[in-house]
Amino acid sequence: MNQLQEYLSAHELSEMHPSDIAKILKQLDDNDFAAALKLLPKDLIGDIALALPERYFDDFVENLSVDELSHAVTGLESDDQVDFLQGIEDIDEDIASQVFDTLHENDKKEIIKLQTYKEDEAGAYMQLEIFTADKDEIVHDVIKRFAKLRRAKLIENVQNLFITNDDKKLLYSIGLEDLLIFNFKKTLIQNIEESEESFEPKKAQDRENIRDVVRYFEEYDLSVMPIVNAYGILIGRITSDDIYDIINEHATEQMYNLAGVDDEAEEYDEVFKAGKKRAIWLGVNLFTAVFASIVISQFEETLQNMVALAILMPIVASIGGNAGIQSLTVVVRQLALSDISKKDSIRIIKKEVMIALMNGFLFAIVMGTLVSLWSGMKMLGIVIALSMTINLFIAGFFGAIIPLFFKRVGIDPAIGSSVMLTALTDVIGFLSFLGLATYILL
Repeated sequence: MNQLQEYLSAHELSEMHPSDIAKILKQLDDNDFAAALKLLPKDLIGDIALALPERYFDDFVENLSVDELSHAVTGLESDDQVDFLQGIEDIDEDIASQVFDTLHENDKKEIIKLQTYKEDEAGAYMQLEIFTADKDEIVHDVIKRFAKLRRAKLIENVQNLFITNDDKKLLYSIGLEDLLIFNFKKTLIQNIEESEESFEPKKAQDRENIRDVVRYFEEYDLSVMPIVNAYGILIGRITSDDIYDIINEHATEQMYNLAGVDDEAEEYDEVFKAGKKRAIWLGVNLFTAVFASIVISQFEETLQNMVALAILMPIVASIGGNAGIQSLTVVVRQLALSDISKKDSIRIIKKEVMIALMNGFLFAIVMGTLVSLWSGMKMLGIVIALSMTINLFIAGFFGAIIPLFFKRVGIDPAIGSSVMLTALTDVIGFLSFLGLATYILL
């Protein structure tokens, strides 16, 4: 609590950015956190809550009244209102219902509208607060109206003016810096027609997949994108800050999936829930490990006759697994970034196989030489060299083909790929090494 008090003595808390306040709150213990919530400006509570990890929502719900939570929701933009209410609902549906009932009718309608969209649809991430003008409005009147709305804090974070026709269909999108150099005495459409620039908007439909919208932002370096319905009527916008959040969420989800971990379960301190999710993939991994052990058991006589094979065997499997994870990670990430098209599949497979073979030959020579010198058996060095080459080839090939196949059949390439790949490199590594040893040395 001391750090928060120090900030309070040197700053007006209401002048601090919500993220800065959130950083301080994360350093407090439970008792100090609860006390600190009472010191927060009501207008900032919603933004601060959303700046904190989801596990902190419990404290907000437990320590704030329904009226305080309602005030927090009111101060947020429409898309954040939905997120805040969802956070409350995940903890206590009854309190969420009470908070919703206290909201203004307009807020209720906007929240209900946004909740109709699925999680992967663009409409679920849009803000309904937009600054629009009719194509026949005088520029001076538009700027005057904008200033009035901005002073009243009815609109925030406005980068573009969206121009519509009488049917509210989106026609143009104009950056505010361009608007300032227009002839203030003429209409918007007159200025646009006289301008040599194009004001055709990059737009997305509300039912479009949000991943496609993220790609538009990246490709065209956008700061905001208008969202229209199936009839071309402007209904909202998505801003770059929301896109950054989505990119971070997808990156985190991808990293967790590669490790066989559920990102939602890991957000909270629920040990049983997180452990259960992890146990599923550990169970799959255990099954593949048992299968690899069965393969090894088939060469029991070979291992008894040459103990050195048991010492060297893990090396082959380990380097194959690591090489495969390298290929897998590269391909999964490129797929997530849409850097790989359907026609690129063969090229990607060739590239990963060539890299794997190059490294396979390199380490085969190194390990073959070292093993020959260590054991005094030239043929044992050849066996491990051949086995490493085979396993790295398999690692590169399947490290590329598994995520490409998953993508083709509509499965997230990150889910389960690493477990399947590790199983393959272990089994083939053991099989090739012990099989070659049996054939060549015994």
